Amino acid sequence: MGVIERALSPHLVSLSRQYPVVTVVGPRQSGKSTLCKMAFPSLPLFNLERPDERARIAEDPRGFIDAHKGGCIIDEIQHLPELASYIQVAVDERGTTGEFILTGSHQYQLMESVSQSLAGRTAILKLLPFSSAELKSSGSAPSSLHDYLFSGGYPRILHDRLDPSQALSFYVQTYLERDVRQIINVRDLGLFERFLRLCATRSGQLLNATNLGAEAGIDQSTVREWISVLETSFILTRLQPHHVNLSKRILKSPKLYFLDTGLLCYLLGIRSSEQIAHHPLRGAIVETFVASELIKNRYNSGREHSLGFFRDSAGHEIDFVIDDGANVKLLEVKASSTFNAEFLKNIRFYRAQPSARVSQSCIVYTGAETFKVDDVSIVPISDIGTL
Repeated sequence: MGVIERALSPHLVSLSRQYPVVTVVGPRQSGKSTLCKMAFPSLPLFNLERPDERARIAEDPRGFIDAHKGGCIIDEIQHLPELASYIQVAVDERGTTGEFILTGSHQYQLMESVSQSLAGRTAILKLLPFSSAELKSSGSAPSSLHDYLFSGGYPRILHDRLDPSQALSFYVQTYLERDVRQIINVRDLGLFERFLRLCATRSGQLLNATNLGAEAGIDQSTVREWISVLETSFILTRLQPHHVNLSKRILKSPKLYFLDTGLLCYLLGIRSSEQIAHHPLRGAIVETFVASELIKNRYNSGREHSLGFFRDSAGHEIDFVIDDGANVKLLEVKASSTFNAEFLKNIRFYRAQPSARVSQSCIVYTGAETFKVDDVSIVPISDIGTL
């Protein structure tokens, strides 16, 4: 597989012409460094994960900034957060755009330093692993949905054709040993890994902190802290319920979704794509795939996602509600290759409410045909990149 151009690249270049600093955040190994090097081939890159490079810059940060007036890429800047203050002074004095391109993997640590020092001076972009649309446009898409669900989108796994289970086992161990220890003081990494695997069994479900904590053997405050750690390091995300005053019975718990199905499958103990077809959580894995694709598509266009869901105590549920302000799109996911009229039930319920404002309704299924029923678009999951 050759190098795949990222969909975020033109937005990164465009924003570098408007802001003195552009910051790209995302999980480890999502391709941030490669993206920046491809977008700005003439800029030198400094990786702050390297202890020698970090020590050299920390010894004389002002000298480092002065020596690179033509600009540079600084990788994993959260390892030297005080450098942001020197960058702030430099960009204010020079008044140029696109001078510093920053990347970071720890969203909380990075955003804390960026918000303090570079507020108003930096554009912020998010890069997740490859989307199916990126792979499809490059001719590099896996041969089947189950193959993609199993391999996920981490660039190195796909580029080097690595065994996903083995590569992701190394990824999890590296994440636990390096990132988790840096973000919080966890004495028992085995307990945290157990918690991570328990979260995987709940991808696509409402988050019940009491239940999760009891099963993991930790209290609710620790559940909230550890979920936040997983969220800030782009392992998973929480989707909030969508409120349109449809009912006072709307549930307030968020739903949990992993951001890469390859990692999800590994944590669920799935060791081949063939296992997915008969796995009891296949529906949740497919729904997680759609959630991650919807989020990636918006991040790749330089936007924040506006993804939520609807569910009330009577059991009416819409998997995804995309609210862009003027427009509200409803999207239901069905892990079936055959359309059934029952799929429309909850969309019809939602649209019948007096306060509903719906611009588009979709059913995403694993079949191959595209058609409409009652003004609802029935869309193959292979076309998720168009939604």
